[in-house]
Amino acid sequence: MSGSERRICEEFTSGYYGLCAIGGMLSAGTTHLAITPLDVLKVNMQVNPVKYNSISSCFMSLLKEQGPSTFWRGWAAKFFGYGVQGGCRFGLYEYFKRLYSDILVGSNRSFIFFLSSASAEVFANVALCPFEAVKVRVQAQPSYAKGLVDGFPKIYTSEGIHGFYRGLVPLLGRNLMFSMVMFSTFEHSVHFLYHNVFQRRRDDCSTAQQLGITCLAGYAAGSIGCQENWACQFIHKKPSYKDNAGWPCCDFTVVILR
Repeated sequence: MSGSERRICEEFTSGYYGLCAIGGMLSAGTTHLAITPLDVLKVNMQVNPVKYNSISSCFMSLLKEQGPSTFWRGWAAKFFGYGVQGGCRFGLYEYFKRLYSDILVGSNRSFIFFLSSASAEVFANVALCPFEAVKVRVQAQPSYAKGLVDGFPKIYTSEGIHGFYRGLVPLLGRNLMFSMVMFSTFEHSVHFLYHNVFQRRRDDCSTAQQLGITCLAGYAAGSIGCQENWACQFIHKKPSYKDNAGWPCCDFTVVILR
């Protein structure tokens, strides 16, 4: 059976982009849902570093004061928000990669990867930002809202559309470089594994081999991308209050490590 006969759909078709988007939604949404308790700890430690000066103290304090259910606050915003982000990130990356490859014929491959991932990430973060705004409020301020359903209208009523996108610029600052490094590393890792390790064309490899190469390349890309993201910046979420409104809002400050 040839590689083309094993494929569900042809590359760079609407069906292919749709499958990439669905895969991105499922993988990003489920993984971020699974780490919701860790995210709750992180957000509260960033918002109130004096009170929560370690993971253990934060965990015990939240458990004692708010109960075990508090560690799953914001789960819906994480699942749907990062699901949408993953769909845009992976689906649009493939679309832009084909688009820029056709327009910028003969350009450096890394440049195409960087440009494609950056373009996709802009749309991905615009889609994510409203969910992230609700998630931070719900996790850091339990009395603000119970979750996504009541958090969305509350922010819109008090601050309008602007309230959902106050953290867009630092969010882009955190994720743009990560996405560029991640996708470029993935593409080069796949090329290296096929040409230098297996020394076979992709269509000549079995489904198991293709899946293994994809997983190895994905692991390398995620690991290197996370190191870059950690080394470049931390995102601190701290509560502030608007002079003309009673509801708290979150300022996102990017701290560059020197």
